[in-house]
Amino acid sequence: MNNDDISLIKAVIDNHDRQAFGLLVNRYQSPIRRFFLAQTMGDGPLSDDLAQDTFIKAYTHLHQFQGTASFSTWLYRIAYNVYYDHTRRHRQTEDIESSTEAQRRSSATDDGLRIDLYKALQILSQNERTCITLQLIDGYKVEQIAAITAMAEGTVKSHLSRGKAKLANYLKENGYGK
Repeated sequence: MNNDDISLIKAVIDNHDRQAFGLLVNRYQSPIRRFFLAQTMGDGPLSDDLAQDTFIKAYTHLHQFQGTASFSTWLYRIAYNVYYDHTRRHRQTEDIESSTEAQRRSSATDDGLRIDLYKALQILSQNERTCITLQLIDGYKVEQIAAITAMAEGTVKSHLSRGKAKLANYLKENGYGK
């Protein structure tokens, strides 16, 4: 547990110290935004909006942080729920425009490797993409991913295994492997 995070959280809760919360935001905004970029296949504006929603929810519910997990795990749980709520709200619209919109976002990013990464992430299911992102990009262990997503550890391992196999096949088919 990061003692600095705990002291900042205490300052926010006890003294309504917005500067202390600002320090938490500065510490975690890049990883949270990176998480959303992977989930949205590179949609920067949407990722920024989702990250902002995450920090607003974290601020308004900070008094509920109990310290049983690290602050980052608690924050990623909020981020995961924000993204889940977003996809649930927009599922019907996305069904209509999903393939066109995904292609537009991918072609708007003219960075070869970045395009390939987002295309590779598109082949994964939402749960596989979340688990892969949390483990390979953000460095979380299976137990932490289970806590963030509220999935059983065995389920997380299955999503990771299937997702990694799909990514390996995709990358191999697109010239990145032997």
